[in-house]
Amino acid sequence: DVKNLKTAVVDLDRTETSRRLTESFAGSGYFRIVARPSDERQLRPLLDRGDAAVALVIPEGTQDRLAKGESAEVGIVVDGADSRTASTASGYSAQIISAFNQKRIEDQGVRLKAPGIDARVRVVYNPSLRQVNTMIPSLIAMVLLISTMSIMSQAVVRERERGTLEQMFVTPISMGDYLVGKVTPYLVTSTIQMITVAAVGRLWFRVPFNGQIWVVLLGLLLFMFTAVGLGLLISLVSRTRTQAQQTVMFIMIPSMVLSGFIFPIESMPAAIVPLTYIIPMRYAVIVMRSAFIKGSGFADLFWPLAAMAVFSAVIFSIAVANFSKRLSD
Repeated sequence: DVKNLKTAVVDLDRTETSRRLTESFAGSGYFRIVARPSDERQLRPLLDRGDAAVALVIPEGTQDRLAKGESAEVGIVVDGADSRTASTASGYSAQIISAFNQKRIEDQGVRLKAPGIDARVRVVYNPSLRQVNTMIPSLIAMVLLISTMSIMSQAVVRERERGTLEQMFVTPISMGDYLVGKVTPYLVTSTIQMITVAAVGRLWFRVPFNGQIWVVLLGLLLFMFTAVGLGLLISLVSRTRTQAQQTVMFIMIPSMVLSGFIFPIESMPAAIVPLTYIIPMRYAVIVMRSAFIKGSGFADLFWPLAAMAVFSAVIFSIAVANFSKRLSD
């Protein structure tokens, strides 16, 4: 089950009924109130940044209309960037409001067929809830991680097995030249693969691209350095290519499972969620989905991009430092 969805509540009615309805959402365990904007116009920035995945909008006069025996519409705005989470959230919202109406009948003795609260669910960014719109942007990041890390992990260990690594540095070549020469072909290959996936997704599957290309390129560049650093570290600590491949799988599986690529993070056990913050792939998925589907810009994605910059700088620096140390030894 998807639980603790970040929810914003715009209560324009400010009555006992609206308070009880809000408590019904908060007490369900499926929704977690994180913001209470005073105006509907403040919702869009929250959804753009990912600070809220669901918004409950209670119009002014809701309680008065119910008291007069009229139906009252309540808005449910759902972020469709993750189609699975959005579909589940829409269903939960309808269930909660249905239960609220039933409880109102039981508590107040209202006629069984009396009008109640009518949920108006609106999915933004991905109204059709096409899962391919969610999958393709994330797949671009996954292809980058798998291809770059897998190929790079074989780079040094293969030459060590052949005994050519030490011979390489008898020549006048510097460590920097060696790294550039080693990394560049793999980066070009990974870039071609990413472009292919993006082109197929855009042209064949009609996945929308609503963002800025520079945001995507920056996110992929930062993630690429992270993948290169991980691959180089694996290559340095592995004695054989088989061991390197096994280490890649050991890193890749948690990256797929804990990043939100396969399973929504909101559906994970509470004890597991903190671990997702140390998975670089999590931030790559956020950036790619938000840029493609939401059209989020640099300001909206500042924190995910900052996290990716930290990961890339730390991991790549550690890899280069270990590479230099290994050569000096």
